[in-house]
Amino acid sequence: MMNRILFALMLIAGLTAPFYAYPVFVMDLLCFALFACAFNLLLGYVGLLSFGHAAFFGGGAYIAGYAIKAWGFPPLVGILTGTGFALILGIGFGYLAIRRQGIYFAMVTLALAQIIYFMALQLPFTGGENGLQGVPRGMLFGFIDLNSSLAMYYFVFTIFLVGFGIIYRTIHSPFGEVLQAIRENEDRALSLGYDVNRFKLFAFVISATLAGLAGATKAVVFQFASLTSAHWQTSGEVILMTLVGGLGTVFGPVLGALTVGALSHELSSYGSWVQVILGTIFVICVMVFRRGIIGELERQFQKRR
Repeated sequence: MMNRILFALMLIAGLTAPFYAYPVFVMDLLCFALFACAFNLLLGYVGLLSFGHAAFFGGGAYIAGYAIKAWGFPPLVGILTGTGFALILGIGFGYLAIRRQGIYFAMVTLALAQIIYFMALQLPFTGGENGLQGVPRGMLFGFIDLNSSLAMYYFVFTIFLVGFGIIYRTIHSPFGEVLQAIRENEDRALSLGYDVNRFKLFAFVISATLAGLAGATKAVVFQFASLTSAHWQTSGEVILMTLVGGLGTVFGPVLGALTVGALSHELSSYGSWVQVILGTIFVICVMVFRRGIIGELERQFQKRR
């Protein structure tokens, strides 16, 4: 019941947002919300903490931007190309990382992500520290001009809904139930005959692919791909978004991304102190709302029922 209410509110807010907020800012929030949802699938439902998800986010952005700019791909095809690159990267990274657990898994993903960051810095087509600039938005289906902020916004919102729907369906499926069983007791799931590593790999690839989709979409929105998208700090930000909103909840990462993104924007005048303020808010949320905002709301809702 609560999920239906939250989905209705999210849908209404998403459809009306460009009429009372700056569309480009909201599109940025939607990209990070999809990124956080993808990350939450891995951490919240499998229990795998990745410090390298920025590799898929940034990698998808660079490949999508280059495919559109250099190869003349339409925006949708370019985004799918970046998403496909993230999928392939996810298979490679996942195959190497899932053989480790805990902090070792996190460190392996971080090390692999740093390789992608170094490549984004050194490869000639990425633009180095200046980033890949001048990515055209182009025409969607040959007749929808994405240079219009309104058209671009609803295109991004549609992508977000598709990605969110994939995650929701994954969570509420037999596959999702097995993932949660692995999170709760991996040895027990193994004893029941499940190929734990295979399920982990599938979850990792789905998460990486959707993270790449978010990054590719962001590259088209801002018409450039920068090193920031592939930096390890971006992986840290998405962890913060997920934990603030509610780890292991469907809508928590969405609310977390909106909250952290809005706070970063409003507090930007404080310069480097933004990180201190966000860190303080994170500590308070962990101490007061240990389940995250949505997690606490769901807990109160179940108590009243």
